[in-house]
Amino acid sequence: MLRDAFISAAHSIANQKKSVDELNVFPVPDGDTGTNMSMTIGNALPELNKMKNDVDCSEVTKVMASALLRGARGNSGVILSLIFRGFSKGLSGKQTMSAEDLVVSLENGVRGAYKSVMKPTEGTILTVVRESAEKAREALHSTNDPCAIMDEVCTQAAKSLEETPKLLPALAKAGVVDAGGKGLLIIFEAIRDVFDGGEIVQAEKAEKKKITVETFASAVGEFDQEIHFTYCTEMLITKKKDCADPSKLRAYLETIGDCVVVVDDDEIIKVHVHTNDPGKAIQKGLEFGYINLPKIEAKQQEVKQQFVPAKPEKQYGFVAVAAGNGIEAMFRDVGVDCIVKGGQTMNPSTEDILAAIESCPAEIVFVLPNNKNIIMAAEQAVKLADRKVCVLQTRTIPQGMSAMLAFDADADFNTNRKEMTAALERVSTGSVTFAARDSDFEGHAIKKGEILCMENGKLAFVERDLSKAAYKLTKKLVKGDSAFITILYGADVTDEAAEALYKQVSAKFTNLDVNLINGGQPVYYYYISVE
Repeated sequence: MLRDAFISAAHSIANQKKSVDELNVFPVPDGDTGTNMSMTIGNALPELNKMKNDVDCSEVTKVMASALLRGARGNSGVILSLIFRGFSKGLSGKQTMSAEDLVVSLENGVRGAYKSVMKPTEGTILTVVRESAEKAREALHSTNDPCAIMDEVCTQAAKSLEETPKLLPALAKAGVVDAGGKGLLIIFEAIRDVFDGGEIVQAEKAEKKKITVETFASAVGEFDQEIHFTYCTEMLITKKKDCADPSKLRAYLETIGDCVVVVDDDEIIKVHVHTNDPGKAIQKGLEFGYINLPKIEAKQQEVKQQFVPAKPEKQYGFVAVAAGNGIEAMFRDVGVDCIVKGGQTMNPSTEDILAAIESCPAEIVFVLPNNKNIIMAAEQAVKLADRKVCVLQTRTIPQGMSAMLAFDADADFNTNRKEMTAALERVSTGSVTFAARDSDFEGHAIKKGEILCMENGKLAFVERDLSKAAYKLTKKLVKGDSAFITILYGADVTDEAAEALYKQVSAKFTNLDVNLINGGQPVYYYYISVE
């Protein structure tokens, strides 16, 4: 029953991930909460489906904990994995699960989740799971039935979720509840329903739609040719009511790339294109409806990255998460051994990062996540690695570069960790992208497609003109003690536009060292580093 409940939970969140993704307040195109939670718990499905009916609770939760730990993506996925690790601890060595076992398991999960977050924020998935566990402990005084306990857990989770906007003003302003909390409620309710005798939720199958995986893959397979464009971009678009003829989308994509496949039916449009301008492809797709997490991969890496384990041959090694040929080359030039493809829209799993760590031929490996939503997944890899690992808290590409430049091969580990951390903290990072959806965020009425300018991860202002936005953001980042400006331009920016910005910035700040680099990153037009 526990095995079936977990399978049902995985299917349920997968079927509803779109509705969870839509709750995200910040409109930046990113690896959204519902998708990350679905991919995390979905990592356990192959093993769960192979289990026989006589398997005991201990084995089920052991498999769940291991699979979720390795498959964790994004902060919400890591927290979800820790909740299920709590189940594994609570049921260790036990064939069956009593009401007391269920309560203890939930409490273990709460402790692990809160411990993993440096500054826990209430009004999130953390609040929902904590209050649910507290309600479970309270209910234990009146019942010894684990099914009844799970009923109380779901009732409390729903109540806690509805209260999240009162704890987080951003949720209240946007008129939504917390996305992670909603995902957890979906998972808990699916577990409860199986406990109560309900059927296992079935995964939505592609054959229910006219567009099947097979027919789309067959069409895409026709393009196994020479590579002319850098990024393989795919997206599934849920059509809006007044959706234009998809042939117009196909016509546009053919102007910015090749290997274009656009297949549609009454509800969805499935898109595949090879392009140097993935952001433009996504923006155009938004005109036709809602995009369910676009997938952007460097064409050369279309096959899943393969890292080969390596024995230590040197003292220090480095792993960096990055996307964009220019940015990847920069990291390699400064000594990074292994690059994990990832960033915005592409949150690598703990297992992806672990494989890179163990393929690094060093006794001590420094990991540069370079994205705030990847740090927790990287930290989970520390516990699994076969060597010493240090995850530096790099939240941006410029912070990662500055940390690398501060490394001293002759210094000891503690000195390097201290100096590299100090270096990344001296960097101010600006980033320029587009709004993936309409939003009312931090006093800004944002329209889909508008230019978003962020200063150190926080929204600074909204613009309509890209060149104006990048120049204005650079001026905002420069302080009295600034000495260096580095402009990294992305795949959707022409060399001419980037050069024009470089000249404008250089003319304004004649006393500063200004550098322009073709980063080639998807989604983000510019990364601007000021030190």
